[in-house]
Amino acid sequence: MYQTETEFARTLVAEACTLTRRVQDEVVANADSLTKGDRSPVTLADLTVQAVIGHRLAERYPSDAFLAEEESGSLDASPALAEKVEALVSSVRPDLDREAITAALDRGNHPGGPEGRHWVLDPVDGTKGFLRGQQYAIALALVDGGEVVVGALGCPNLPAPGERGNGDGWIFHASRGSGAWATPASGGNTNQTAVDAIDDSSRAIVCESVEAAHAAHSVQAGIAHRLGIASEPYRIDSQCKYAVLARGEASIYLRLPRDESYREKVWDHAAGAIVIEEAGGRVSDLDGNALDFSEGRRLATGRGIIATNGVLHDQVLEACRAELSG
Repeated sequence: MYQTETEFARTLVAEACTLTRRVQDEVVANADSLTKGDRSPVTLADLTVQAVIGHRLAERYPSDAFLAEEESGSLDASPALAEKVEALVSSVRPDLDREAITAALDRGNHPGGPEGRHWVLDPVDGTKGFLRGQQYAIALALVDGGEVVVGALGCPNLPAPGERGNGDGWIFHASRGSGAWATPASGGNTNQTAVDAIDDSSRAIVCESVEAAHAAHSVQAGIAHRLGIASEPYRIDSQCKYAVLARGEASIYLRLPRDESYREKVWDHAAGAIVIEEAGGRVSDLDGNALDFSEGRRLATGRGIIATNGVLHDQVLEACRAELSG
């Protein structure tokens, strides 16, 4: 099932990788044009990708809803940004004018929920990685009846397996019951990907965010200590963490809640979660419950995220509970 949707999602994400690399190479690389804290390049990439993908989905699956992060108000707030978005969109879709771009962006306002089908997009996940010229991801998923059934994860700068730093990029895709697959972004063979089989937690590698504010490094270090892990963490931005876990370069990914009330956004995890599960791993909240994507635009009832190779999941849950309760 969902073979056609999966291939279409993979194609859309691959095209988006090309677009975002243009922005990263042409705008972010020109550091003289940016001021400290300037998010304009990533906003340009966000809006362009969402407009193009939103329009493509409306053409191909007009009855499907669309849930995404951005909105057209950003164009109204900045005429200069709007002009750049229009130019970049027209480089791949010259038939789309400002009105069509606005409509495509505003289609992303779907509230989510358990009924029917809707696509979930994070056009650029990993703002700081993008601005550093490092790792970020484009994440697209299909939710049907409240369940994620298709995921495509584009990692434009991810290196080849076993390497670190920047590379030529990889596209991961998965559909429910059909496994997880990886293709070089520059072209080549598509191969099935799988999590590692490590069952001794002391040999595991933890994947965490580069930014300490995102990852709570000290708390995660305590959890790693409880598991007997001595290896340095694999620090990488965005849903690329799901990608490296899915191909066996790390065994554990933790995203701890910022506070008791915070709930994760669905676009930050939908594509990555199905890739991990179809690669043989497991994803849950801190209570061990499967993530519930039927609750709207956020994972309303679960706190935090734990993704593992599956074998270590219960041990990791126990270590997290012990560390966070202590």
